[in-house]
Amino acid sequence: MSVALENILAKAGLKVDANEFLILVEDAARRLSPPNPDPSHYFSADQRAALTDVGLDLSPRREDEPDFRARTVAAHAVLAEGALSVNEAAKVLGVDDSRIRHRLKEGRLTGWKDGGWRLPAWQFAGSGVLPGLEVVLKALPDDQPALVVAAFMSTPQADLVINDQPATPRQWLLSGGDPDHVARLIATLGTPL
Repeated sequence: MSVALENILAKAGLKVDANEFLILVEDAARRLSPPNPDPSHYFSADQRAALTDVGLDLSPRREDEPDFRARTVAAHAVLAEGALSVNEAAKVLGVDDSRIRHRLKEGRLTGWKDGGWRLPAWQFAGSGVLPGLEVVLKALPDDQPALVVAAFMSTPQADLVINDQPATPRQWLLSGGDPDHVARLIATLGTPL
């Protein structure tokens, strides 16, 4: 299996040892919800009744059902593998480590703490940051997890069109698109449609 996993990681462009990647997967799985939560425990009796009345199934996952966490665990592992440390980000930007921490504090870069700061790679471009990044991050709701933000930045959006094709926010910004368009979209993350 190790050779097969190494081949998949190489095809995906992930420069990580197969064993290290499996450790990332294990860590991500541990951080997620329990393997078989009972959704009904999250609601009061009245809420359960209302949700059941509109057809929502609140029963726990059956053993024969696929584990819904697998895709999220893989995405977490890929995000963590590609993230930069403060030192790595400083080298990319050609600045001192303290400047990176300062930018994180000011909201001019984004990241999460995991035994030290981890900065998602999507916000870097060449030897700089993504054009318009500060405008976009300023509009980002504080409660959005790094994985949600990374998924948004790498998912084509119908409102961002390049050559008659929906573009990802990252592609839009790299092509010189108006960061205010991306800021308006990212500001809606976590709000019901």
